Amino acid sequence: METIRKQIKESLRTSNSILEDNVLLQSIEEAAGICCTSLKNGNKIMLAGNGGSAADSQHLAAELVNRFGFDRPALAAIALTTDTSIITSVSNDYGFETLFSRQVQAIGKKGDILILLSTSGNSQDILNAIPEARKTGIVTIGLTGSSGGKMVDMCDIILKIPSAETPRIQEAHILIGHIICDLIENEMFKIK
Repeated sequence: METIRKQIKESLRTSNSILEDNVLLQSIEEAAGICCTSLKNGNKIMLAGNGGSAADSQHLAAELVNRFGFDRPALAAIALTTDTSIITSVSNDYGFETLFSRQVQAIGKKGDILILLSTSGNSQDILNAIPEARKTGIVTIGLTGSSGGKMVDMCDIILKIPSAETPRIQEAHILIGHIICDLIENEMFKIK
């Protein structure tokens, strides 16, 4: 029982830290606004991450394409973590570190958004996608942990979770992702 309580308390502590961080809250709002502008202009949102962050990328892309809080038209989003043939061929032929930059080069266009999830902020395949996005005029939004890693100085918008613990960071990434989906949906379709 004590381990369960400890995990819940740590999760609540991280969520409360986010709640009290006005700079982070403003950055979340800014990220959602930029995503709305992109979608309204006929562009798309691409998402990428490794491991649990890959799963979170897919989860958030599904929320946008399908629905989040209510029925509405589909929104253009894609997780760059889902096509095993692309993942294995790029990794085999060019190296895993080029996995996301190669996909951004292939399908990214000016005005798109690239959301990158990395608990450390130092995953090389994630970092390599950022300059590729910049070359094309794609806005980058990074979700990371408290240190931010190298992503801090590379992304257009950085959302740093006030924790150094991977489970807490990943929980907060999905929380913030859900908030962004909610903000996008409400702005795009004015239901609430």
